[in-house]
Amino acid sequence: MVENRKIGTMIYIGYARIWIPDPEVVWKSAELLKNYKPGDKVLHLRLEDGKDLEYKLDPKSKELPPLRNPDILVGENDLTALSYLHEPAVLHNLKVRFIDSKLIYTYCGIVLVAINPYEQLPIYGEDIINAYSGQNMGDMDPHIFAVAEEAYKQMAREQLKVTCFYFRDERNQSIIVSGESGAGKTVSAKYAMRYFATVSGSASEANVEEKVLASNPIMESIGNAKTTRNDNSSRFGKYIEIGFDKRYRIIGANMRTYLLEKSRVVFQAEEERNYHIFYQLCASATLPEFKTLRLGNANYFHYTKQGGSPVIDGIDDAKEMTNTRRACTLLGIVDSHQMGIFQILAAILHLGNVSFTSRDADSCTVPPKHEPLSIFCDLMGVEYEQMAHWLCHRKLATATETYIKPISKLQAINARDALAKHIYANLFNWIVDHVNKALHSTMKQHSFIGVLDIYGFETFEINSFEQFCINYANEKLQQQFNMHVFKLEQEEYMKEQIPWTLIDFYDNQPCINLIEAKLGVLDLLDEECKMPKGSDNSWAQKLYNTHLNKTALFEKPRLSNKAFIIKHFADKVEYQCEGFLEKNKDTVYEEQIQVLKSSKLKMLSELFLDVKAISPTSATPSGRTPLSRTAVKPTKSKTAQASKEHKKTVGHQFRNSLQLLMETLNATTPHYVRCIKPNDFKFPFMFDEKRTVQQLRACGVLETIRISAAGFPSRWTYQEFFSRYRVLMKQKDVLGDRKQTCKNVLEKLILDKDKYQFGKTKIFFRAGQVAYLEKIRSDKLRAACVRIQKTIRGWLMRKKYLRMRKAAITIQRYVRGYQARCLATFLRRTRAAIIIQKFQRMCVIRKRYRRTRAATVVLQSYSRGYIARKQYRKMLREHKATVIQKHVRGWVARLRYHRALEAIVYLQCCFRRMMAKRELKKLKIEARSVEHYKKLNFGMENKIMQLQRKIDEQSKDSKSLLEKLTSLEAAYSSETEKLKSDVERLKMSEEEAKNATNRVLSLQEEITKLQKELHQTQSDKKSIQEKAEVYKKETDQLVLELKEQNTLLKKEKDDLNHRIQDQAKEMTDAMEKRLMEETKQLELDLNDERLRYQNLLNEFSRLEERYDDLKDEMKLMVNISKPGHKRTDSTHSSNESEYTYSSEITEAEEFPMRMEEPSEKKAPLDMSLFLKLQKRVTELEQEKQSLQDELDRKEEQVLRAKAKEEERPQMRGAELEYESLKRQELESENKKLKNELNELRKALIEKSAPGVTAPGAPAYRVLLEQMTSVSEELEVRKEEVLILRSQLMSQKEAIQPKNTMTDSTILLEDVQKMKDKGEIAQAYIGLKETN
Repeated sequence: MVENRKIGTMIYIGYARIWIPDPEVVWKSAELLKNYKPGDKVLHLRLEDGKDLEYKLDPKSKELPPLRNPDILVGENDLTALSYLHEPAVLHNLKVRFIDSKLIYTYCGIVLVAINPYEQLPIYGEDIINAYSGQNMGDMDPHIFAVAEEAYKQMAREQLKVTCFYFRDERNQSIIVSGESGAGKTVSAKYAMRYFATVSGSASEANVEEKVLASNPIMESIGNAKTTRNDNSSRFGKYIEIGFDKRYRIIGANMRTYLLEKSRVVFQAEEERNYHIFYQLCASATLPEFKTLRLGNANYFHYTKQGGSPVIDGIDDAKEMTNTRRACTLLGIVDSHQMGIFQILAAILHLGNVSFTSRDADSCTVPPKHEPLSIFCDLMGVEYEQMAHWLCHRKLATATETYIKPISKLQAINARDALAKHIYANLFNWIVDHVNKALHSTMKQHSFIGVLDIYGFETFEINSFEQFCINYANEKLQQQFNMHVFKLEQEEYMKEQIPWTLIDFYDNQPCINLIEAKLGVLDLLDEECKMPKGSDNSWAQKLYNTHLNKTALFEKPRLSNKAFIIKHFADKVEYQCEGFLEKNKDTVYEEQIQVLKSSKLKMLSELFLDVKAISPTSATPSGRTPLSRTAVKPTKSKTAQASKEHKKTVGHQFRNSLQLLMETLNATTPHYVRCIKPNDFKFPFMFDEKRTVQQLRACGVLETIRISAAGFPSRWTYQEFFSRYRVLMKQKDVLGDRKQTCKNVLEKLILDKDKYQFGKTKIFFRAGQVAYLEKIRSDKLRAACVRIQKTIRGWLMRKKYLRMRKAAITIQRYVRGYQARCLATFLRRTRAAIIIQKFQRMCVIRKRYRRTRAATVVLQSYSRGYIARKQYRKMLREHKATVIQKHVRGWVARLRYHRALEAIVYLQCCFRRMMAKRELKKLKIEARSVEHYKKLNFGMENKIMQLQRKIDEQSKDSKSLLEKLTSLEAAYSSETEKLKSDVERLKMSEEEAKNATNRVLSLQEEITKLQKELHQTQSDKKSIQEKAEVYKKETDQLVLELKEQNTLLKKEKDDLNHRIQDQAKEMTDAMEKRLMEETKQLELDLNDERLRYQNLLNEFSRLEERYDDLKDEMKLMVNISKPGHKRTDSTHSSNESEYTYSSEITEAEEFPMRMEEPSEKKAPLDMSLFLKLQKRVTELEQEKQSLQDELDRKEEQVLRAKAKEEERPQMRGAELEYESLKRQELESENKKLKNELNELRKALIEKSAPGVTAPGAPAYRVLLEQMTSVSEELEVRKEEVLILRSQLMSQKEAIQPKNTMTDSTILLEDVQKMKDKGEIAQAYIGLKETN
C-alpha cells in the first residue's frame, strides 16, 4: 500500500482498474472514472455491472484500494509472477484458473496450491507421470507430480550445503501436505507416493513400491472416518519416509503417526461415522469366517449408530473390506493376525453395548448373564466375572492399605468408553508397527523422501483438546514454513549479487512460547494433572492468573470462566476448558488392563506386553529402526525411561513427537502442498470466495506473498525484458550488450532507482513496477495502432468509393430500361381490367339487390313478432307489479297503523301515570291531616289484612304477567314468519322480472349476430362470383366457419345465462344485507330510546331523593326547635327503620335502571322535563328558607311549651311494647314485598327471550308499566305505615294536657295563614304531628 500511495498520481488515473472490498465476494472489481489527486476523499468508480459508485477512502490511513493486474498476467500459473501481489489478485487468479480453465493446481513460489475439484479428473494416469518425469518444475503446468519430480531430482544431486542456520543434507526431501478436512490432503499424498513408486521402481523383487501403496487402504480403514466436511477424513497425522538406495530406487518405507482421534471410537456427531473398519466388518458379517464374531447391522451397535449415517453414498463397505484384507496380505499380516485384529474390533463393538444398572447413587452392577459382555469376554478370552467386577469397581491404593471402591453408573460408562479407546489405540499402534516391519528393508538406505499428511488449522463452535493440539502443530509448521521461505528469498538475492535489507515477516514464536514454554498452557496443564484434586476450573484460573493481561496473545471470553482465547497466526480460537484434563491424562483403570493381559488371546496379550503400549498416542516412533542417516537423534530405550513413559501425559508426548518431526523437517529440503476446499457443499468446480480466502490466510499462502512483495517479487531475465519492451526503445538506444541496453532504458523509464535492481542474470522489480511498464508499453502501442489504422482506413474507403460509383452507373442503366418496359405492360393491363370490371360489377350489384330484398322481408317478419311479444310481456309485467304493489302497500299501512297504535297506548299510559301521581300526592296530603288520622284509626287490623291480600294478588299478577310475555313471544314469532314469507314472494317476483329482461337482451344479441352473419355471407358470395372455379371449396369452408360461429354463439349464450344467474344471486344477497342493516338500525334506535328513558328515570329518582333529604332536614329542625320534647327509644328506632326502608326501596327501584344503563354512552335527556324539575327544586329550597325563618320566629313559643312538656306523664310500658311489635310486623311485611319484587325483576330478565324483553318491544312496555305500578303501590304501603305510626303518636298525645293541644292548634293556625305555600306547608304540618 505504501507503493500505491507513491505512484498514485501516475497509476490511479481514469479507466484504471482496482479492487474494492465486498461482503459477499470478498473483493469486487471496479474502474476509475476520474483521475485520483492527492487529498481526494472519494474515488468515482464504475462496477463491472455498469453501476456507478463513490468509494470513500479511510481518512486515517488514507490507503488507496489495491490495483488490478494487467490482463496479460491474469491466469498465471505462479502467483509470485503477478505485478501486484495482494489478496484480491491471488484470489482472482485462483478463481480464473479453477473456474474458467478447470485447472486445480497453481504455484505460489515454492508452494503448490491444490484446490479440490470434487470430481475425478483424467490427470493422474501413467502417461501424465511419464510426461512430468525428468522435467523442470517451471517447464510444465503446476501439478502434484511436478512437486514430486522436483523432490526426486533434488534428492539425486548429492550435494552437501552449509547454510547460516544448520547443515542440510539435500539428498533428503520432505513434501508437507496440509489443509482443512475435505481439502484433498490424503489424495494428494497418495498421488505423490504413487509417482515415486512409478518413477523409481523397486531395487528388489519384493515389490516394495506396491507395499508402500498398499499401506494406504489399511491406514484409511483404521484411521479415516466420515465427517460433515469429508467422507474420507484422516483423523490422525502421518509422516511416511520412503527410502531410496544409491541408484534412487525404493528399498523401504517407515510411518509415524500423530494424535489419533480416539474419542471417535465411542462418540460420533450427527451425520458422522466411526472409523471405516467397523462398518466394513458389519457389512461382511455374513462371511463364514466372521460367524464367530456374532456381528450384525451397524445400527445394532451403540458405537456405530450415534451419527445416524451408517452408509456413504457410492461406497461399498463389503468391497472395501476385501481391499483391506488384500492389502494386509500384501504387507505380510498373516490370516491368523488378521482374524485377531477383526476379533478385537468386534469385541470393541460388543463392549459398547454393555449396559449398567444403578444400585444406588454411588454404585452399579452389570445385569446377570449380560449377552454383550459375555460375547466381549469370549472374543477377548477373559473371565466374565472379573471383567464384570472391574467394570463396576476400582482399586484405591494408599501407603498402607488397598481399597476396592464401587463406582457410579456414569463413572462405569466412562470407564467402559476409556477401555474401548485404549484397546483401539493400542491396536492402531500394533498395526502401524507391523506395517513398518513389512516396509522395512535390510539394504542400506542412501536417502529418503518424507510425505507429511497432517491436519490443517481447525476452528469450530466448540474447540477442545484435539483442536488445541492440531493448531499447536500448525503453529510449529507455519514457523518452519516462514523461515524456509524467508531463507529462499535471501538466497536468491545473494545468488544474483544484489543489495538487500532484512525483510520483516510474521514470527509466531510468541504464540509457540505461550503454548510450550515454561509456565505455558501445556506446562500448566501437566501440572494440574498431577494435582490430587485438579480440575478444569482450577486449571482455567491458573491460566488467567499467569497469562491474562500479561501476554498479548492470550485473552479471556467475556461471558465464560471456563474458556480461553489464543491468537493464532490464522485466527483467534476460543477453547473450552471442559475435558482438557481428562483427555490429557487419558486415564484407564489398571485393573481392567490386568484382566486383558491375562487373556487367552495371544494377540491381545501382545498389545499389552510392553509398558509403552499403555501410552495414549502413537506419536513416538517406538520400536522403529531408523532408515535414514539424518541429524535426527534416535530415541533412547533405557529401562528407566520405559518405566516412566506411562506417566507422561498426552500433551507431553505430543510435544516430544512434534519436536522430533520438526527436527526431521529441518534436516530435509521441504516442499509444500497447500490443499484448499473451494466450498462446503462438495459441489464440483464451485468457488466460494469467503471460504477460500479464509483457508489462504490460514495455510500461509498470503504470508508467502507478503514476504515476496516486501522484496522484489517480479523478476525478468535480460533477454525477456528486451524482447518484451523493445517497443519502448529507440534505434540509437539498442546496443550490442543486452544488459547495458536494459539498464539505459530502465533509467529513463523509472526514475526511482529503489524500484528495481540489476542482478547477474535477472532484473528485480518492486511490486507494481511491471504494471507501470505494461501501461507505458500499451500506451505506445495504442498510439502506433491509431496511426496505422488512420492511413489504412483512408486508402480502403477511397477504393470502396470508386468501386461503388462504377456499380451505381451500371445499375441505373438497367433499372431505367426495366421501368419503361413495365410502364407499357401496365397500360395494356389497365385497359383490359376496366372492361372486365364493368361487366363483373353489374352482375354483383344485381345479385346483391336480390339478396338484400329477401333478407329485409325476413327481418321484418322477425322484428314484428318480437315487438308483439315484447308488448305482451310488458303488459303482463305491469299487471304483476300492480298486484305486488297492492300487497306491499297494505303491509306497510298495517305496519304504520300498529306502530301508531303502540305509540298512542304508550302516551296514554304515561299520561295516566302522571295523573295518578298527582292524585296520589293529594291523597298523601289529605292523609297527613289530623281528621283523616282519626278516620283511619278505626279498623286498623282490617287494613293490615287487606295489605296481606294485596301482596298475594300482586304475586298472582306477576304470574299472569309471565303468561302474557309468553303469548307475546308467540305473536311476535308468527308475525316475523309472515314478514319472511312476504319477502320471499317479493324475491320470486323480482327474479321473474329479471329473467324476462335477460331473455329480451339475449334475443336482441342473437339478432345482431344474425345481421353480422348476413353481411359475412354477402361478402362470401361476392368472392364466390369473382372466383367461380373454386366455388365448391369456398362454400365448404363457409359451412365450417358458420358451424364454428354457431358453437361460439351457443357458448356465449350459456356464459350470459351464467352471468345473469350470478347477478340475480348478488342482488338477492344485497337485499338480504340491506334488510339486516335496517333491522340493526331499528334496534340501535330502540336502544337509544331506552337509554334516554332510563336517564330520565334516574334524574327523576335523584330529584325525589333530594326532596326526601329536604323533608328530613325540616324534621330535624322541628325537633331542635321543640324544647322539652323527647322521643322515646321506640320512636327513634321506628324513624331509623323508616329511613332505611325508604332507602332500600329506592335502591331496589333504581337497580334495573342501573343494569340497563350502557357503559360507553348515555342517551340525551329530555331538556324540558329536566328544566321543570330543576325549577321545582329551587322553589322547594326557597320554601325551606321561609320555613326556617318561620321556625325562628316561633322559637319563643316552643321554649314556653318546653316547661309544660317536662311535666308530661310517661307512656305505659305495655302500650309501647304492643306498638313496637306492630311496627316490626309491618316492616317485615314490607321487606318481603320488596324481595318478591326484586325476584320478579330478575326472573323476567333471565328467563325471557332477548327479542321479547328488548327495549321498545310491546311485552317490554307492558312489563315496565306493571313494574312502575308495583313500585307506586309500595310507596302507598309506605305512606300507610307512616300514617299508622302517626296515629299511634296521636293516641299518646291524647293523654297530655289540653294546653299542649292548644299550642299545636295555634301553631297549625299560624302555618295555614301562610299563602302560596301549598303542599309543602301541609307536608310540614304532617311531619310535625308525626314527630
